Formats: sequence, C-alpha cells, structure tokens
Amino acid sequence: MLEKLPDAVGHALRDRRAGLDKLASNLSGLRTGMAAIEVSSIAFADHAPLPARYTADGEGLSPPMQWRGVPAAAASLVLIVEDADAPTPRPLVHAIAVDLPSSMGALAEGALNSTGADGQVHVGRNSYLMSGWLPPDPPPGHGPHRYAFQVFALLPGEAFSGKPGRDAVMEAVRERGLASGCLIGIYERPDASIPIAQGRAAVG
Repeated sequence: MLEKLPDAVGHALRDRRAGLDKLASNLSGLRTGMAAIEVSSIAFADHAPLPARYTADGEGLSPPMQWRGVPAAAASLVLIVEDADAPTPRPLVHAIAVDLPSSMGALAEGALNSTGADGQVHVGRNSYLMSGWLPPDPPPGHGPHRYAFQVFALLPGEAFSGKPGRDAVMEAVRERGLASGCLIGIYERPDASIPIAQGRAAVG
C-alpha cells in the first residue's frame, strides 16, 4: 500500500522515527543482565536485510523464527514484532502472538499470517487493528527500517483473551516477564527519485 506514496513523502518524514528506545523490549522493565533469550531465523541474520518474500513487496508471509535459552520457570512465551523506524509516535506493531508454550522453540514460515498456518497460534492485533502478520511496507525514500522480533518468557498467569494488543502484552510482560530476546531485520524501499546509476556513483 505505501509503495504508491510519492518519494517526497518519505523524504519529508525521513527524520521522524519512533526510535529503538520505544520498543517493547526497552520498555519491559527487565533489567540488564537478566537471562537473555537467543532469537534467530534461517531466513535472515541479526541486523541483516529482511528478504522481500516476507514484506508487502513479496508474498507477505511471516518469516520462520527460532529461539533458545528460555528459563525453566517460564510458563509461556509472547512474541511482538515492531518497526522501530515507523514515522509514528511509537513503534508500529506488525504482529503479536501470545500463550506460546514455553517448550516451543520455533514458529514456521507463515505461522503468523491470519490465524496461523495450523490455526493453533493465538495471534493478537497489529497496529492496523487486524490479527495476524502485517507485512513490512515502509514509505519509499524513508530509509532503512528496523523490524524487531521480540520474544518474552512469562511466569504463570492467566491466559490472554480475545485478540490482545500491545498494551495488554506490555502489562503482562511488566508483571510476569522473566527474560527476553530480540532479532532485528532491516528492510528499505529505494528512493525512486534518484536514478540507479547516480545512486551508485554517490555510494562509490
């Protein structure tokens, strides 16, 4: 949808970004040095480009995710994916999954789309108030966007009801959070107003 925006809009908003400091993992209250969960993906490395397959420019599938290092005391896990560079007051939520079993160590490709490939993933609401995966769709010319895939381990407590949003997830994390981990994927739409040859010359 945002690919149709003029590059001038991306230019105008270039310095307007939510910021890493507003990500869920940085507002969780979990202290530095607490147990960390190692989050990874076979589709991309940390701080490396997110393949177009998982964005609005491709099939729009949620990427495969893996994690390890979940504390033994954890009863469940939650996942929240946010865009730290959205031109909004706080990061744009692209997906939420809650009540994941603490023994679960991965999500398959496409598991967050709608109600999940197998219909068993309890998904919450993204920033568009829809359930499931919101494919990355940054404005052209706005620069690189950092998509943070954040996993939190929670102590025992009530299961989430309905389609929880970011506020409900943050409340649970602050009350029952044990550990967290984060994987960041980068995606950018090129500035179409700059000819490719000129862009290469500027870089070289």
